[in-house]
Amino acid sequence: MENSSKEEQTTAPRLHARARANGVAGNARLTATTAAILLVLLAAEGFTILSVRQMLSAHIFIGLLVLPPIVVKLTSTMYRFVRYYLRDPAYLRKGPPPIILRLLGPGLILVTIALFGTGILTLYVRGGQLSTVLFLHRASFVLWFCAMAIHVLGHLGETARIAPRDFLARSRGKVAGAGARNIVVLLSLGVGLLLAAALVNRGNFFLNAIH
Repeated sequence: MENSSKEEQTTAPRLHARARANGVAGNARLTATTAAILLVLLAAEGFTILSVRQMLSAHIFIGLLVLPPIVVKLTSTMYRFVRYYLRDPAYLRKGPPPIILRLLGPGLILVTIALFGTGILTLYVRGGQLSTVLFLHRASFVLWFCAMAIHVLGHLGETARIAPRDFLARSRGKVAGAGARNIVVLLSLGVGLLLAAALVNRGNFFLNAIH
């Protein structure tokens, strides 16, 4: 009986530590998968800027499509930071990102909100308000692009290494919850598609407002 009790006392903390480590790895996988998808979609969005008048519908559609995945990535990233600053042992062992990326993070969140918020507003305002919102949209894009370039370069290697792990047979089962994480990503894309399909025609309102 004593041996059994001792085994339980040593096994329980070990299982708890493993679960915490799996949580950290799962969070990293969700963040990386969402980041990889956003990188592709935002590159496509950037391409539409080259001729935004001619590709306005695509510009609006992609801009709306990325909103739910952005929310997923922000949520997973903020969760990591909260757990780290609450001194969660597993997240402390993983450590924080480099100091430059930590300092950049809050500003990047703010300019991301400004960029997409003003983008949505352009679909609804007219006259002098539209001119102001367009100026803010363009200005926030310049700031966002500079901040995002640093962010992407800082995380590119990690994203390329971790993002495929929930899809490769040899690594998928090493961290529990791959199916749930993939469902979250797919649901975010599904919501984005519905949002984009519902609002893409607001581009006609925008075109009428600027003529």
